[in-house]
Amino acid sequence: MNEHKTSDEAVIRCCGLSKTYAEGSLHTPVFDGLELTVGKGQTVAIVGASGAGKSTLLHILGGLDTPTRGEVFVAGEAMSHLSNAARGRLRNHALGFIYQFHHLLPEFTALENVMMPLLIRRTPVLEAQRAASQLLARVGLSARLEHKPGELSGGERQRCAVARALVTRPACVLGDEPTGNLDENTAAQVYALMLELNREIGTSFVLVTHDRKLARTMDRTLELAGGRLQELNPGEV
Repeated sequence: MNEHKTSDEAVIRCCGLSKTYAEGSLHTPVFDGLELTVGKGQTVAIVGASGAGKSTLLHILGGLDTPTRGEVFVAGEAMSHLSNAARGRLRNHALGFIYQFHHLLPEFTALENVMMPLLIRRTPVLEAQRAASQLLARVGLSARLEHKPGELSGGERQRCAVARALVTRPACVLGDEPTGNLDENTAAQVYALMLELNREIGTSFVLVTHDRKLARTMDRTLELAGGRLQELNPGEV
């Protein structure tokens, strides 16, 4: 067995994860020695105060940032042992990302935005169109395929972003306050959709959120505080 791989069922696993920002002689620790395992199909909420390092942790889990120490395994692959190109391919195949602000490409239609991750992996255009159309219909946007982001409401844009994150059927979706800029009712609809798709597709979700009500709907809730990650019991959420 390759020593840089794991053989367990975890879609994401991190071991001894630490992050410190250095600026000149000033060293600012964000967190130290974090351990986390996300199982297949599991939904995980990460809560904590602003500035606790939740987004930093999510970026490291997704290979968008590097830890100071420790290792992250995604689909069994050790991220630190991959080239930038290989890390990008792994992200494209194993992970999906949803942000607070949708990050849709404004010059492309909803259909083209959702197709993009498939086209990056060289999926034939007609196949990508079919998969993207089906998922956009699934999130209630079948009448918006040719609309550009500027022509969609906030909730529609975020549902489009959810479809884009899921179109490759990734092992895990990482969400950073994915409904933080939506009103409460629309946010609840988008969260319900994500959990429904989790049940149908089997994709794991790791969501950074300030919304404790949402966190209570997830399989697990972890709190990042004082540089440590602690699992909360349902009554503590």
